[in-house]
Order: sequence, then C-alpha cells, then structure tokens
Amino acid sequence: MSTLNLTQEWDKTFPKSERVNHCKVTFHNRYGIELAADMYVPKDAEGKLPAIAVSGPFGAVKEQSSGLYAQHMAERGFLTVAFDPSFTGESGGEPRRMASPDINTEDFLAAVDFLSTCDRVDPSRIGIIGICGFGGMAVNAAALDPRIKATVASTMYDMSKVNVEGYFASEDTPAQRMEKRKALAAQRTEDYRNGTYQRAGGVVDPLPEDAPWFVKDYYAYYKTPRGYHARSGNSNDGWNVIGCQSFLNQPLLCWAQEIENPVLLIHGEKAHSRYFSEYAFERMTGIPAEGVNARAGNKELLIIPGASHVDLYDDVAGVIPYDKMESFFKENLK
Repeated sequence: MSTLNLTQEWDKTFPKSERVNHCKVTFHNRYGIELAADMYVPKDAEGKLPAIAVSGPFGAVKEQSSGLYAQHMAERGFLTVAFDPSFTGESGGEPRRMASPDINTEDFLAAVDFLSTCDRVDPSRIGIIGICGFGGMAVNAAALDPRIKATVASTMYDMSKVNVEGYFASEDTPAQRMEKRKALAAQRTEDYRNGTYQRAGGVVDPLPEDAPWFVKDYYAYYKTPRGYHARSGNSNDGWNVIGCQSFLNQPLLCWAQEIENPVLLIHGEKAHSRYFSEYAFERMTGIPAEGVNARAGNKELLIIPGASHVDLYDDVAGVIPYDKMESFFKENLK
C-alpha cells in the first residue's frame, strides 16, 4: 500500500465546526487500496459512539458534500468519517479517476471494517450515508453487509441505470448500448496506444447559454467558490472516458429487495434525478412511488418540497433534512 500525502490544513468548502474534533485517518479496502478520510467526533463525547461513514457525490471529494454531512451528523452525537473513494481525491489507487461498481461499493464496506475496529465506536451501531452516485453504492453496500444497520441515500443516482439508459431512458435501446460499447472499446485502444487515459471533462465550463437547467445547477456548485475544490473531478477535468465502462453490465440495485435493515431515501421534488430514488424504493418494496413521500416497513422515501438535485449538496438552500437523518439514525443505531 502506498503512503498517502494528506493535507493537514482545513481546505473544505464549508466552515469548521467548533462543536466537533476533526482529524485525518486512513484505512484500506480488500483490494489493498488505502483510503483517506476525515473523522469528525463530537466534543466531550464519552464511551463508545454510534458511527456513520459518508461518501459522494460521484466525482466529488470529502472536502465537499460528504464532509459537510459528516460534520453535521457529528454535531448531533455520531462519530463520522467522510472518505474519498478509490482512485479519487487523497485516496490511493492507480490510475486516477477510475470508477467501479464493485470497488466503490467495497469502499463503503472498508469504511465499516475501519469503524468496526475503532476503539471509539460501538460496532453494533454503524450506518452509512451515500450522496448522489454514491447513494446507489450505499444501497448496494447495504444489500451486501448486514453490519450496516441503517442507510441514507441522499439525492441518489443509480450509476448503472444512468450509464445503461442515459437520462430518462433516452438511450435505452440495444443499438444505442452497442454504440456506447463500441465507443468505449475504441477509446481503450487509443488510451493503450498513447499510454494515458483521456479525461471526459468535469462540469462544462464555460457554461453554454442553452445548457439544461440541471447542468446550470451543477455549475453553480462545482465551478464557483460555493463548491469548487482543486481535487474534485467534477470541478476540474472529470473521470477518465472509460472510467464508468463496467457500470454498463453490472447493475447496482438488483438485490435491493433483500436489504433487511432500514433505508431512508431523500430526494428533491424538482430534482431531475428523483426517479432514481423512486426506482430504488420500488426495488426495495415492490411499491411504486412517484413524487410523494412513501413508506413501507422500514424503507422510506422522503421528497423535499421545491428542492433540486444540487440543493441537497450543501446548506445554501437550507433544505437538507438533518433533523430527519438524526432521528432516523438514533432510532436505528440504538
């Protein structure tokens, strides 16, 4: 395992809380990749604590949304870690900016390994939060690992579904999928010949006037002081073009219906991506849910009125339901 070079100064996109202690930690996954994380611990906390691992959005780093969520939950009594997934941010893994439904799910399980052996944590009270594309990875992890006692997926993307179908199933024909396979295969040949990996580009910049409104939403976060970070792929040159190839035939949520422990899906009413959480809820429960709050057993879909996808990335709109997440985890990590 490589030695990671961790930034020690506070370089987050959000202010540091005086109510928690913060430090850098590392842990490894089962592939031997060393992962970097920020640990947040409530000040004056005593005894073994309930813990939460947080990651996402897809293409972001722990200095952005995941760290914000982790710090807020630490203020509410949980020991939390916000980690960079493999191949991104301060975490290890080569080549950089690759993605994998297996390895990125494994990153959550590795965080649970770490928390389960941490002397400040009660290993019977561990939950996870996945944001955006790592919402799908979090649900997939919950389907694999019963040590995860409660799961929150916020403003979720199913990365397999969007890579296979395109947005709103706009590319969901055998011919269109074959064209994607051919394009990725050709890019692999070119990358191998050149000895480098072509980057796909992060959030478009400059922003075209006719850009879809949700692209403008992304720009307002990733490309402005509000959310820009130098290590974030979305803020800069993005994933490798072939980085998401394996999502084309490895569905993330195929066993979601077998998750026994509680899951809370949170999405904005106006989010272009809301249908991913609705799909996940239906996979888990067998009950369709279209734009309304829904609950079946210990699975819940919470729709935030008026909120967009990116409104759930930070506190600018003030709509992230921290109180709801606190009560959900306190109820299910006891």
